[in-house]
Amino acid sequence: MEITLTSKKQAWLHAIRLRTLPLALSSIFMGSFVAAYTGNFKWEVLLLAALTTIFLQILSNLANDYGDSVHGADSAERLGPVRAVQAGLISLEEMKRAMYLLAGLSFLTGLGLIYVAVQNWLTFLVFLILGLAAIWAAISYTSGKKPYGYIGLGDISVFLFFGILGVAGTYFLHSLTFSWMVIWPAISLGCFSTAVLNINNIRDISSDQKAGKKSIPVRIGRARAVLYNWSLIILGNVVILVFVLQNGTWSALLAWLVLPLMIVVGHSVQTKTSAKELDPYLKKMAISTLIWVLLFGIGLLFST
Repeated sequence: MEITLTSKKQAWLHAIRLRTLPLALSSIFMGSFVAAYTGNFKWEVLLLAALTTIFLQILSNLANDYGDSVHGADSAERLGPVRAVQAGLISLEEMKRAMYLLAGLSFLTGLGLIYVAVQNWLTFLVFLILGLAAIWAAISYTSGKKPYGYIGLGDISVFLFFGILGVAGTYFLHSLTFSWMVIWPAISLGCFSTAVLNINNIRDISSDQKAGKKSIPVRIGRARAVLYNWSLIILGNVVILVFVLQNGTWSALLAWLVLPLMIVVGHSVQTKTSAKELDPYLKKMAISTLIWVLLFGIGLLFST
């Protein structure tokens, strides 16, 4: 929108979309906080999981740029931020090579993560399959012959990979055990992460309709998509209360200090209609989610 890409370096930095990384790392931090609370925290797991997640998120961003350009969502009529391939500064072949590179890097760091964390071949194989599924999900959201983001399945993918699998998987790699207590924080984070995607899709509803991308807002309309957004914000904050009641960790409700910020985001998504006005609230919801996780983690650790 206001951004004009004038060089290849600027185009690559824009395509990487650094502003998406805090949200991607939130699941790693959440799982690690719960692991620390139960006395199972491992620094090497946190560092390798964070590195793998960064590579996967950048891969997803590049694949999104590539796929939307190929399928027509990033046309000249698109109202969202300009894309690198759309701007003509990065060719489709260059973007594809970068995707291969990031897929390789995420595979190698993920392999290292599994190697240092697990202790038997069956668990190693299970997490290897999950890692390959994460790489596939990052690439196939808008790329390939049948991108699942174009049929409205992006929300489910985000909820699973940024919420349930991201948090529970990180906790397991720290502790090598599964605990149901981690599910509630995972659900909360899944809701907030899905809200970020939903705001993105509400912003792009017009261009997505023209490109045949049937996101949830395209399918149910803007008004219901706004209600859906409110439900994600409210549910994410309410669910964590179940965790607190089960474990007596009342200081973890420190996370609720972020609720007013999330309410501002929800109200702005409801009242602002242009893509230019809505775009900043993607970043605000992502940052609010990261702060929510950090406050939850600090409160959780103070309760021990």
